[in-house]
Amino acid sequence: MAGQVISRGFFGKRRTPEQGQRVPPGQYITPDFPVLSAGPTPRISLGEWNFYIKDLNQKSVQWSWDDFIQLPARSFKADIHCVTKWTKLDTEWEGVSVDTLLSKVDLDPRAAFVTVFAYGDYTTNLPLADLMNDQAFIAYRYGGQPLAPEHGGPARLVVPHLYFWKSAKWVNGFQLMEHDISGFWESLGYHDYGNPWKEQRYQGD
Repeated sequence: MAGQVISRGFFGKRRTPEQGQRVPPGQYITPDFPVLSAGPTPRISLGEWNFYIKDLNQKSVQWSWDDFIQLPARSFKADIHCVTKWTKLDTEWEGVSVDTLLSKVDLDPRAAFVTVFAYGDYTTNLPLADLMNDQAFIAYRYGGQPLAPEHGGPARLVVPHLYFWKSAKWVNGFQLMEHDISGFWESLGYHDYGNPWKEQRYQGD
């Protein structure tokens, strides 16, 4: 995936004492929603969009857009933290819990990691456990409106407890893995896990 990081609009405010428990070290609060990407914004029509999960045997479960929006949906409110040091509090989303999607898959007990694939040739890697137990969701609405393409629409992964590059925009599928394999930013030196409370920004942090 070629191109430079596009970053604009993240002139944040310093955290106040009452917000300190919600803002990880080194982060600043912004009222904006900065746009950050490693290349051009993909434009995926709803008729072309699909999402899949492949198990260890490469068996795939797939959903078209029409199928996906028929899945049980709910609202989510979350604080999000970008590795570029901005934090946005109380973001409001609507989408499908990853637990709902994984319930359609016969999970092999050997599956321990996930490679997340996105339109635009982006990947990221996560432990499977970090996508379960209502910790992550695939969102298709933000602030009561359809998710805009620049923020990952039609749909993006949201994993609020990790740095936001793990919340892949334009999400397309999950590959279940026995072993961890670095994704796009991770292969360029970003941390494989990305816990904002431990400031795991880069390899070695």
